Amino acid sequence: MFFKEIKKPLGFGFMRLPQKDGEIDYDTCCAMVDLFLENGFNYFDTAHGYHGGKSEVAIRKCLTSRYPRERYVLANKLSPDFFGKEEDIRPLFAEQLAICGVEYFDFYLMHAQSRRSFAKYKACRAYETALALKEEGKIRHLAISFHDKAAVLDEILTEYPQIEAVQLQFNYADYDDPSVESRKCYETCRRHGKPVIVMEPVKGGRLANLPEEAAEVLRKAGEGSPASFAIRFAAGFEGVTAVLSGMSSPEQLRDNVSFMKDFHPLNERETAALREVCKILEKLHTVPCTACRYCTDGCPAGIPIPDLFSCLNAKKTFRPGDHAETYRALTAQKGKASDCLGCGKCEAACPQHLEIRGLLKEVAAEFEG
Repeated sequence: MFFKEIKKPLGFGFMRLPQKDGEIDYDTCCAMVDLFLENGFNYFDTAHGYHGGKSEVAIRKCLTSRYPRERYVLANKLSPDFFGKEEDIRPLFAEQLAICGVEYFDFYLMHAQSRRSFAKYKACRAYETALALKEEGKIRHLAISFHDKAAVLDEILTEYPQIEAVQLQFNYADYDDPSVESRKCYETCRRHGKPVIVMEPVKGGRLANLPEEAAEVLRKAGEGSPASFAIRFAAGFEGVTAVLSGMSSPEQLRDNVSFMKDFHPLNERETAALREVCKILEKLHTVPCTACRYCTDGCPAGIPIPDLFSCLNAKKTFRPGDHAETYRALTAQKGKASDCLGCGKCEAACPQHLEIRGLLKEVAAEFEG
């Protein structure tokens, strides 16, 4: 299956948009959308909860109100936090259409599927509702985004063969990671004949900001930024329809466009360099957080969990800076790691299945001891 309407294999994820004074910088976002479309790209991805509920607003302000419908492909999602029963789904869907300013979605994804969330979607007949919306012409393609093991993905694709595409976390660091099973999940998609849309190709920016030893390996292997190696790795697999990048600045967008406009897969030398980078990263024992921020929404202590993990990772990878001062600034008006109440809400929401409570104790010991 090939989606002809996706013109080039790079998607613009509206999850990490440019900020100004704590809000989305719509002027900069509009300029980025313009540049993206001018270079022949047309796939955009959003969700109801991204950016505190403002990502869909940004889609309307920066894209759908400014360009004719045939210029872009738009993906949205049914997220588990926004419905509790079958009767909630259609009103939510209608609200999403209205906020985004469109009459249909090209892709509508059952969001963050795992064994636990899939049970909820089944109980609420979410798939059946989405398929009915597709029959009505309000959805062009039914898809899922997935965060679990390959065996669970196989069960979902077997039970619902109508699924037309799968959005997977897929990058070279997670490729053989047993906790993520990127390779096995990809192979499951191929076995079922489902195209893959890649999310987190740069692992929340971690593969764009490598420790110097790893960055030097890539410089010797070829031209391009560390992010270019990561995105080209993901885009080079058969069946990958689009690679999403949550671009938060014009500089990131220009870099991505430069190597994806006329895409070339990694060569053998570049692939070997990534294997060497993986060995370096494994020795550092950094926190594999992608900064999706799902963990922060329900945190009763107001802890900026991804920011604290980033601070810890920066220290572990020997990045320049006063990391202790950064930690103090991050927690001056928000919760410290030691403020964790141990409720576990963050762990229930984490797509990476991180043991966040234990990791916060490590952060506290590092910066508050």
